[in-house]
Amino acid sequence: MENTYSKIQELLHQKADFQARLNLLPYDGTPEVKDRDGQKYLYIRKRVGSRLTSTYVDVYSEDLYQLLLRNNREARELRKQIRHIEKDLAALGYEEADLPPRVMLNLDFARANMKANIYDQAVLEGVATTFPQTADIIDNGIVTGMTASDVQKILNLKHAWEFILDKDVLNYTTDYHILCHIAKLVNEGFYTDGGRIRGVPVTIGGTSYVPPLPIETVVKEAIDKIVSEDADDVDIAIRLCLYCMKTQIFNDGNKRTAVIFANHCMISKGKGLIVIPEKDVPEFKKLLVAYYENRDNGEIHTFMREQCWRTF
Repeated sequence: MENTYSKIQELLHQKADFQARLNLLPYDGTPEVKDRDGQKYLYIRKRVGSRLTSTYVDVYSEDLYQLLLRNNREARELRKQIRHIEKDLAALGYEEADLPPRVMLNLDFARANMKANIYDQAVLEGVATTFPQTADIIDNGIVTGMTASDVQKILNLKHAWEFILDKDVLNYTTDYHILCHIAKLVNEGFYTDGGRIRGVPVTIGGTSYVPPLPIETVVKEAIDKIVSEDADDVDIAIRLCLYCMKTQIFNDGNKRTAVIFANHCMISKGKGLIVIPEKDVPEFKKLLVAYYENRDNGEIHTFMREQCWRTF
C-alpha cells in the first residue's frame, strides 16, 4: 500500500510539473501565416471546446515563426506525457477528488493575483524588477533591461506557483515532499538538484545566526508536527514559512520556497494567501533577523498575520 501511495505521489508531482510547464509556454497552438496586402502576419490556431479559434500574434518574422513551431512541438509532447501519467494513475486506482467550493474560490483568487504575488516575492529576494517587467516575463517569458538570472528567478517562481495551483497537488497534504519539489522548481537552472536537502554550511547576510546542517528526518518530523497541530490554519502556514526560512533547508531559494510552501497550506484550506507586500519588505527583513537570532517574542508572527495575510 505504501509503495502504491509513493508511486501515485510521484506521478501527481510529475503531472503537475508538466502542466505547469505547459502553462508557462507563451504561445500554445498551431502557427498560421496569413497574407494581407502583401504583408505576412502570424496567428495561433487552437481548438477551444468545439470551436476552432485563430489568435493574432504579430507581424511575421522567421525567428517568431520558429518560436511558435517550438512551442507547438513542446505543447504536444507535454500533453502526451500528461496523458501517459493519467493512464498510469488510473491503473493504480487513483481517482481525482473534487476540491471544496471555498478552495476553488481560493484557487481563482491566487491565479488572479499571481503576477502581484510573484512581483512581491521577487522584491523580497532583491530581484531588480518593476511590476510591468515582471508581468512581461510571466506573459511572454522575455523582457529587456534585466539580467538573465533575474528573469530565470521570476520564471521559476511562476513555475512553482503553477505547481501548487494544480488541483491534484492541492488535494495533497502540505508535507516535506511538496516542499522539496517547490525548491527544485525555484532553483531550476541554478542547481542540478535544487530540491535536495542542504549538505554544506551556509551563512545569512546581515545576521550572526548560522543555521546548522539540516537532517532530513528532523525536518520531516518538524513539518509534520506543525501541520498536525490543533491550531488555526493561518497560524500553521505562518509557522511553516518561518521554520523553513530559519532552517535554510536548501542551498538557495529558501525564502521563495518557504512562502510558496506556506501558500500551498493556505490555498488547500481555503484561507487566502500569505504574501510579504513590497512596502513591508524592509520591516519584514528586520523582524526576520530578530527571529533568526532568537530576539523575537512573536512579533514576526503577528506582523505576518496582520500585514501579509490576504483573504477574499
